[in-house]
Amino acid sequence: MKVVVAPDSFKGSLSAAQVCAAVEAGVLRAVPGARVAAVPMADGGEGTLDCFLGARGGDAVEVAATDPVGRPVKARYALSGDGRSAVVELAAASGLPLVEDVPPDPMNAGTTGTGELIADAVRRGAREVLVCIGGSASTDGGAGLLRALGVRFLDAAGVELPPGGAALARLASIDDSGLPREVRETRFRVACDVTNPLLGPDGAAAVFGPQKGASPGQVAELDAALAVFADAVAARGGPRVHDLPGAGAAGGTCGGLVGLLGAEPSGGALLVAEAVGLPAALDGADLVVTGEGRVDGQSAGGKVVSAVAALARDRGVPCVALAGGVSGPLEELHALGLTAAFSLADGPRTLEELKAGAAPLLTAVAEQAVRLFRR
Repeated sequence: MKVVVAPDSFKGSLSAAQVCAAVEAGVLRAVPGARVAAVPMADGGEGTLDCFLGARGGDAVEVAATDPVGRPVKARYALSGDGRSAVVELAAASGLPLVEDVPPDPMNAGTTGTGELIADAVRRGAREVLVCIGGSASTDGGAGLLRALGVRFLDAAGVELPPGGAALARLASIDDSGLPREVRETRFRVACDVTNPLLGPDGAAAVFGPQKGASPGQVAELDAALAVFADAVAARGGPRVHDLPGAGAAGGTCGGLVGLLGAEPSGGALLVAEAVGLPAALDGADLVVTGEGRVDGQSAGGKVVSAVAALARDRGVPCVALAGGVSGPLEELHALGLTAAFSLADGPRTLEELKAGAAPLLTAVAEQAVRLFRR
């Protein structure tokens, strides 16, 4: 019997790799001769680098970069063992936590540091880059990232604009002639779990700007500046990113990556699954075990459990989820391919007790779940 174990982390308790180890112990109790393929997962947010490195091997590369307000910062990205693939987390160099020690600067904060990480990966030979874009501190349409790769954003006098989203209001033209050949040859994918467009009441500035310190007046200015940016992208033959679902993610960074680099946006968990080799691991599987801290109706919205269940369904393989808590309705998850979900709780327990005892509880419930399917 082959069992694939592909969970997310149980945040505040166990990493995805630790969840895999606990579940594997339960699988082997139920079926001592089982073959277990452990594939730690993530949804494109925290933990993605470690999942990628654990599945693909390689190195966590530390780079001197620029934080959202122009200060030096050290940030990591993941480079595969063969050097051909990389995972870059925007939050590592351009995230909101990096600027919690200074007053918010929503008009001038930028994504330069993330571009510096990508540039380093490409220089080292990466030709597939997965960009995970949660937690940004800026609303610059990804202009800082793109500038770090060689794109120039010019005003009517041909002068390059300063960093930040507000400056895009003066954008007259985009010059990408400085993009290195290596960057043009690279396939960019964007882990994006929101569907917000770039502009308007549901756009990058309106929805996420206040979280970054933008006042109502600044939100209006940033939305207008992003409209100028989107028009400039379209004017040079790029796609229309104004109302593209997901383009507003990370202060419009997704829109900039799609519009100027031809990046491919998709749900974070599905992209991570592909990056860590889950589809291949599912070949010949008899059962898939996934899980996360809590499984409920929201888990169907691009979380790890829904992505793993869909991949299992496409291969006709039953899929069970283990979680600290399970609550309905779960109809959407079942429609996606989830066979059943089981809670770790073996009786009345507090959240703190569940977290503290998560590993042995996972092992116990995994054993019972696998016994239903053993062959």
